[in-house]
Order: sequence, then structure tokens, then C-alpha cells
Amino acid sequence: MSRVLIAGESWVTQSTHIKGVDSFTTTSYVTGVEPLRHALEGRGHEVVHMPAHLVPAEFPGDADALAAYDVVVLSDIGANSLQLAPEVFERAVPGRDRLGALRDWTRDGGGLLMVGGYLSFTGFEAKAAFRNTVLHEALPVELLPEDDRVELPAGARATVTAADHPALGGVAGDWPVLLGYNRVVPRENTEVLATLNGDPLVAVAGYGTGRSAVFTSDCSPHWAPRPFCEDWDGYAKVFGGLVEWLAA
Repeated sequence: MSRVLIAGESWVTQSTHIKGVDSFTTTSYVTGVEPLRHALEGRGHEVVHMPAHLVPAEFPGDADALAAYDVVVLSDIGANSLQLAPEVFERAVPGRDRLGALRDWTRDGGGLLMVGGYLSFTGFEAKAAFRNTVLHEALPVELLPEDDRVELPAGARATVTAADHPALGGVAGDWPVLLGYNRVVPRENTEVLATLNGDPLVAVAGYGTGRSAVFTSDCSPHWAPRPFCEDWDGYAKVFGGLVEWLAA
């Protein structure tokens, strides 16, 4: 059993309702982590979810804090949220280099997984911005300098290129369609295990004595429709396989 930290995969939505000359706003809090959490817990892993709004204040800041986990998953959470702790952004007080600590922890034996989304990799309007950080060094892929999203509204199916790799959890057949992903470029020593639309979908590599991996589409709607993340038994096998390979 591994202890897994999932950071991100939550958001607050604010809506404005206009009715004639009157208007009001409503807010809602949504989590997208449940399919991934249930998949990993179903395989015996302990999962700690850190919602996106808590990441700036609470994400682990050094090797000792990261040592509580075997695998760290970043999913739909941008670099700013990890870099800009409240004391740094609000009070201009120097803080910890948390992306540097995460990079070093991975290099020294940790397991790092980045899952795609509008605020993953480079992201929507390049706002995720991981290309400009030291964590880029630890990823098995090169990130684009511009908005890297590829929307596939008609859906596309993954092509498995390394069915025997343990990080795929034994899944080799037809995958349900996905509706988009972040485009990345594999590094020289990276193994691309599955592609989507000809680009890497699942890619893994060693980094120092640790390991890193990417799943460039989503782990929940909207890029991952419910037939993929809720109805397909391969979902738990793929993400379970990734976490177990990273933890090894």
C-alpha cells in the first residue's frame, strides 16, 4: 500500500443570474477527485486529497513534509498555487521553494504524477505555467510555451504503445473516448506507453533515483467522460498501475 497525496481537482464556480433589472450571484464548490480517489483506495492505497484552495497555504514545503507520501499527484492545479504561499503573495515575506523541494524529493526517490487539465502542464492561456519552473526538470516530457490544450469534442481513443509496461496496469484493449488533453513532447529517455491523437497520453521516466509520469488527459469530466472514469474497469487499472510503478 502506498500513501498518495492528490493536490488540486477542486474548484469554486460563481454564477450571475440576471432577471430583468435585478441580478444575484450564487457559488458552488465542486470536486473532481472522486473517481481517482475511489480507484486508488479500491486498490488498497491511502489517499490524501488537498483541495485547490488549500494548496497555497498547506502544500508540503520541504523534504521532511513530502516524506509522508510515496506518490504526489498534481491534477488541474497551476504552478502559482504551489509557488505563492500567502505570506509570499500577500505580505512579500520570503518563503519556501516548494516546487524545488518537490523536484528534489522526486530526484531522491519519490514518485511524481501530473494529470492533465486546464491548469496542468502549460494549460489554458499558458496559466498553469509549469514550463517556467524547476519542476519542469522532473517531468518526463517537455512542455509547450503556449496554450497546450487540444480539444477533441467528437472524442478520440487512446492507442497503447507499450501494453506490457506495468505502469499501464495490464490495460491494452480499446479505451473509452477522451475529449481532450494537454500536448507535450517526450524527452529523449522517456517511455511513451499510450498516445492520443498521435501525442503522448501516458509517459514515464526515471528521474535520479525517483520516477515521474504524466497522464495528459483528465481524470474526471470534462475531458474524461463518465464512460471512461466511472464505467470502465480499465480506469482503476491504469491509474493504479501508474501509482504502483511510481511508488516502486
